[in-house]
Amino acid sequence: MMGKPITGRSFGGCVRYVVNKPEAKILSAEGVRMQNAAAIIQDFNLQRKMRPELGKAVGHLVLSWSKEDLRKLSDDIMVERAKEYMEKVAVRDTQYVIVRHSDRAHPHLHLVYNRVDNNGKTISDKNNFAKNVKACKEITLKYGYHIGEGKDLVNRQALKGKEKTRYELYDAIKAGMKTATTWKQLEAQLARQGITIDYKFRSGTNEVQGISFAKGNIKMKGSAIDRSLSFARIDATLNRNQQVQQYHAAREANQPFIANQLRDSIRQSVQGEYRHNPIVGKGILEALLEPQFVAGPPDPMGDADIARRKRKKHEAEHSQSQGISR
Repeated sequence: MMGKPITGRSFGGCVRYVVNKPEAKILSAEGVRMQNAAAIIQDFNLQRKMRPELGKAVGHLVLSWSKEDLRKLSDDIMVERAKEYMEKVAVRDTQYVIVRHSDRAHPHLHLVYNRVDNNGKTISDKNNFAKNVKACKEITLKYGYHIGEGKDLVNRQALKGKEKTRYELYDAIKAGMKTATTWKQLEAQLARQGITIDYKFRSGTNEVQGISFAKGNIKMKGSAIDRSLSFARIDATLNRNQQVQQYHAAREANQPFIANQLRDSIRQSVQGEYRHNPIVGKGILEALLEPQFVAGPPDPMGDADIARRKRKKHEAEHSQSQGISR
């Protein structure tokens, strides 16, 4: 089982995409009416008003299984696994709707939840990537689901020495690549975890031809950590993240010509990277262009908390200015 957590701003765009897709089936809901997308959106937005400053109030998760697990997954079991996942990642006491899609060969569902919980508190999305990987591993091993190839399902606790550091670097870089749009942003995110980047330049030029990452006394080339972590491939991902942001900004600004140009550029980028696996590439393209998806940094304490601090600071400054004028 694999999960893809996303935070967004628009319940309207997210719910319509999830609920109105052909063959979509609403399996379960809590705190929202299940009759149609409009009713669900209205109920989500009503609770959202308890935290009007919170920009990214939309929690969206895609849970996917291998097609080999299809016989093990009735609608009721998929709902149970989604609820178990929510408990593991601390998504509690809030509205949600669980919808199963049948447009792919592999079984999967969409979970949309309100980051403003029933008590008006913000559900944090801090460390979403790490929590997601941990929860999916535990559920996969507990129920004997098919384990695919790749580093995401390697048992990190069993690793030691250089191999342990290699996977720590892999996890941190991959997590940073999900949200960063520039190398400076990626450097800042990795620096907080004690990781530095060393660029190798072509002799006598400013052209980067290689990259290494260091943690503690261990330094490794990006391509030695994983083939997907070469300078060229990371750079392409950062550029695509930036284009995705620009695409959604153009959509919001009602600039269809610019949005279409960016969409074509993003499509070419994804097709080029996944030319050997077009089905996966198509899925990633759809996810990037979903209405609620905007690449950006996580929201560990919530937009509402940030806004509240700014408001208190403004009120304090205003109070001081009034005292001086008297």
